Amino acid sequence: MSLLVVGLSHRSAPVSVLERASLNADAQVKLLQDTVAAEPAAEAAVLATCNRIELYADVDKFHAGVAELSTLLAQHSGVGLEELTPYLYVHYEDRAVHHLFSVACGLDSMVVGEGQILGQIKDSLARAQELNSAGRLLNDLFQQALRVGKRAHSETGIDRAGQSLVTFGLEQLAAGGDVETWARGKKALVIGAGSMSSLAAATLARAGVAEVVVANRTFDRAERLAQILAEGDDTDVLARAVPMESVPFELTRADVAVSCTGATGLVMTAESVAAAVEGRTAAPSAVGDGTPAPDGEPGGTAATGAGRGNLPATGLGGEDGCPLDLPAVQGTAGFSVLGEAAVAGMAAADLEQHAAWVDNGTVGGAQRAARPGTAGPLDPTPDADAIAALAATVATVGRIPERRRPAPADEPPRPEPVLFLLDLAMPRDIDAAAHRLAGVRLVDIESLAEASAGAPMAADVDQVRRIVSDEVAAFGAALRAAHITPTVVALRTMAADVVASEIARLDGRLPGLDDKHRAEITQTVRRVVDKLLHAPTVRVKQLAAEPGGAGYADALRTLFDLDPETVAAVSRAEDSTEKDRGPA
Repeated sequence: MSLLVVGLSHRSAPVSVLERASLNADAQVKLLQDTVAAEPAAEAAVLATCNRIELYADVDKFHAGVAELSTLLAQHSGVGLEELTPYLYVHYEDRAVHHLFSVACGLDSMVVGEGQILGQIKDSLARAQELNSAGRLLNDLFQQALRVGKRAHSETGIDRAGQSLVTFGLEQLAAGGDVETWARGKKALVIGAGSMSSLAAATLARAGVAEVVVANRTFDRAERLAQILAEGDDTDVLARAVPMESVPFELTRADVAVSCTGATGLVMTAESVAAAVEGRTAAPSAVGDGTPAPDGEPGGTAATGAGRGNLPATGLGGEDGCPLDLPAVQGTAGFSVLGEAAVAGMAAADLEQHAAWVDNGTVGGAQRAARPGTAGPLDPTPDADAIAALAATVATVGRIPERRRPAPADEPPRPEPVLFLLDLAMPRDIDAAAHRLAGVRLVDIESLAEASAGAPMAADVDQVRRIVSDEVAAFGAALRAAHITPTVVALRTMAADVVASEIARLDGRLPGLDDKHRAEITQTVRRVVDKLLHAPTVRVKQLAAEPGGAGYADALRTLFDLDPETVAAVSRAEDSTEKDRGPA
């Protein structure tokens, strides 16, 4: 049997695919059950986190195993095999061991060095043991991965290379500033009471928020988490629990909200977030200095159009129904009445009005406004060369690009955020459209992946990689040596049976032999056999631990004519013992 892993992660697949392929707890259980029921697999374990889904198995055929595991992943994730296949990666034998050890050390995490993955690996092993899908190989593999991960964090400074996903997300919300300074005095809403949500709540409490409100579908779990926060020795935070139905109201009070649930649909739509921003009773003023607006007056967010910059909220009554203020913008570098610079930040209704104005053929009027003194539509003669170049371009690329000045258009200014959202769920809890809402800063798994892509690697990462390489070599040697152990045990069992048989023959030949002499003879024969077998068995274990040493077990069985069923019985006994062991 051989170790095989098939999976996808943030490194191989876009977040949109990971989001659709995510597995809830029930789906993971069914996947494990179906995997061990499949012909090529004898053991199975699933490692499913917010940014990876991996299926580990002990298989007897490589190609059949890859095909079967890929098909099972597609079936249980709900993403078609044809669509999923380009994003899957496959690791086999030592490469599979190296991959899991790297994952355990945080080298393959979205935030390099984060330690939360160790808890997720432990949970995966516990689930496989509970379902009896983990045998000797996967028990040893996952427990050793946990030890390697702990060693990496204790012997190196890998923690300095990255943080937990929660900490990294809060840093992104703080826009690179000090998280404690940013969080101090804020009101936080945490949706969910699982491990990630609990970590987020504790991190916010330690960062100095004034209040943490916990919402969860199971109210008892929300109450327990709130009680733990309120009674914590290292924080002085007001914590309370609310039912999920209270989230819309609590969102109007919160400065920051973190969501990480197992919901299959959205917990917050863009409309609910927009309503929460509009419903805030004390939004910061438009200057963005953190000063609350006077009672009864809207804050800066409500006073401006959603991302429209200096454009008023209504049509501007431009020429012949054009919604643009042409005199104000016609001198802008890169401006074109047909281009994206003109319509950037425009509301949907105004955009439709602008499109209708263009379609109605009034562009000539706009061009006259842009070039005073022209009495009608522009004469194309001066632009003959440009027109010829455009014709050649359209013949090549199939469309006419907009003719624009090279200077880019400025982004319309956004008001300072009054509501900070951190979405750590997969699939996402918060509508991605909330990114575009004025007064809102949303950080989700996708934006975290982009932010971490160029993160510098600490020097300690190289040291962790060396640890992983050493541990992979040691695990491989131990695994190869373990393959020969049942053969060695069977050989010694056979030798013990030979000794017992010969002593019985001696009793028949010398019936008057007293007990003292019989015991001495028996001990002598056993010592002779042990000495004869000691050197060969020690040496064969050493040779079997080396790469390519698997054949020594076969040679031993052939040389001593060992019964294959005896060897297999020893292996089954050892596997049964391994399944009863708990996580490290």
